[in-house]
Amino acid sequence: MSNVQRAQKALAAAGVASRRVCEDMIEDGRVLINGVLATLGDKVDPSVDELRVDGAVVSIDATRRTVLLNKPKDVISSASDTHGRTTVVDLVDADVRLYPIGRLDADSEGLILLTNDGGLTQRLTHPSYGVEKEYLVSVTGSPSRGTLRALREGVDLDDGRTSPAKVSELSPGLLKIVIHEGRNRQVRRMCAAVGHEVTRLVRSRIGSVSDPSLKPGEWRDLTSAEVRSLETDVAGVEEADAAARAEADVAPDESE
Repeated sequence: MSNVQRAQKALAAAGVASRRVCEDMIEDGRVLINGVLATLGDKVDPSVDELRVDGAVVSIDATRRTVLLNKPKDVISSASDTHGRTTVVDLVDADVRLYPIGRLDADSEGLILLTNDGGLTQRLTHPSYGVEKEYLVSVTGSPSRGTLRALREGVDLDDGRTSPAKVSELSPGLLKIVIHEGRNRQVRRMCAAVGHEVTRLVRSRIGSVSDPSLKPGEWRDLTSAEVRSLETDVAGVEEADAAARAEADVAPDESE
């Protein structure tokens, strides 16, 4: 049976804010139900309705669960493995079936999300959304300023040129690289393309979510605030893309 409830109660139950503050959000026009501006007293059904606050989707289904895992090296980023290797799902003791969002190479380490929320998975993995991912990367040698600039501007790979990245050298041979694409082994291939092989790669952030205290092999549930922050990351990309398209539509024709 569906747990139909009033919008302000559903928002409060999802951890957005107190019931009173949620009522203020509705009155201020910050809440949408299935794309329509919400009003006080509107009812929502967690099993079918979409609730958004400031453009970000709010998870109101109590059965949805998303966890953050610090994946150790040699663990496979899949729900199962035909060769009997340890997978990320094996490391998480959950009462629901979870699936990894995206991939992290077996020889790479760091943060990966697992969830049973198909909508969140689609939004975080679809190329058009381009949620940032941050990596700490140890490489052979010490890249020059020109090499760092090349990584920032984009390098040519066999599947095309990479988009601009955020790259800084934290210490000799240790880079922080932030990308928003999801190509196979992209960071490793980028570094190899400029002459510096990766010796260790650790993902340290997914969108706005990070946790330096999480040790390899450890995991925890995301807070409702963290789930909302991921949705806000996606909403921010959507808004930026819309603004860019609008600007392109009105830009003067300079072809002549």
